[in-house]
Amino acid sequence: MKVRYCSSCVLPDTRPQINFNYENLTCDACLNTVSKKKIDWSERKQLFNDLVKNVKNKKKSYDCIIPVSGGKDSTWQVIVALEHGLHPLCVTWKTPARNVIGAENLQNLIQLGVDHIDFSINPKIEKIFTLKTFEKLGSPVIPMHMALHAIPLQLATKFKIPLILWGENSADEYGGENALKGLKLSHKWLLKYGVTNGTSHLDWIDEDLSEKDLAPYVWPSDEEQNSAGVKAVFLGHYFKWDPQHTFEIAKKFGFKSADEAKTGYYKFADIDDAFLITIHHWMKWYKFGFTRIWDNLSLEIRNKRMKREDAILKIKNMGEELPKSEISLFCKYVNISESRFFEIANSFRNTNIWEINDQGNWYIKNFLIKDWKWIS
Repeated sequence: MKVRYCSSCVLPDTRPQINFNYENLTCDACLNTVSKKKIDWSERKQLFNDLVKNVKNKKKSYDCIIPVSGGKDSTWQVIVALEHGLHPLCVTWKTPARNVIGAENLQNLIQLGVDHIDFSINPKIEKIFTLKTFEKLGSPVIPMHMALHAIPLQLATKFKIPLILWGENSADEYGGENALKGLKLSHKWLLKYGVTNGTSHLDWIDEDLSEKDLAPYVWPSDEEQNSAGVKAVFLGHYFKWDPQHTFEIAKKFGFKSADEAKTGYYKFADIDDAFLITIHHWMKWYKFGFTRIWDNLSLEIRNKRMKREDAILKIKNMGEELPKSEISLFCKYVNISESRFFEIANSFRNTNIWEINDQGNWYIKNFLIKDWKWIS
């Protein structure tokens, strides 16, 4: 398989869910950026004002749920909600890998003036589930993403809280199916863009994990949500989303970035988790031939803060990223050896794009950077 790269940004056509126009080698994430220039954002803001007015009239208690990690995007979501007079209940899935800066930023978010639920899942179940998903699909974050979507949806449906405010729609920002771009988070969206490899909790029931064990991971159906009067929307549909912009706003309200980028290019993203999200992004290298920095720099190109040639140079200078400390932490968490970790990781190397060269190293045919130093 010949990997092809967007001529506008640096994303490869191996990125999951991305669509390419092969005539001019442009990805749909870049095409979406062009389309967004035609959006009347003042009109979108008025639509949000109308939505707010509608939900405020429905409830005397919480009028919305905001899923939060304490990151810059969820901080921005809370700020927007409070500025529009909403009374949110903030809900967090408590990661077993929460770190110091993540805890501090979450506390900062709560101190903005919100009620908050920090939802902890049975640690024995979470650990079993995480290892299973890593062994079977090469992903340690399926339980994470299943839970962080399920818990707010369950609470909103059970208590008939009319609105859930999510952040950006990844189908818009990173490429995806046209029908799932835009406003609403649906069950179909979760299966395709919810980072669960198209699985739901039902796919993981076995002798180790019962349906009761997996109760926190259950997504209410679209019908159940509709019956409860729940509407789950992306805030990025109403306000132009840009990671640098949301960071600058969050920073004014006390959000702290890291001293250096944890994974990828940004010092303010993916910093609230000690190891799970880093392993997830690193596994993309074996599976798809790119890592988190490619996504980040592509956003910078689209937002006119970087030229494509400069982004390519940054990727080259960074080289292959082996997150040794995070791998060690992950292995301790799921109780496997590092040799077992690499055995599993290598089993997911995509041999449609990877080959072994004369020096015995794996390499990617038609790689974006011709003089790349292959060490995998």
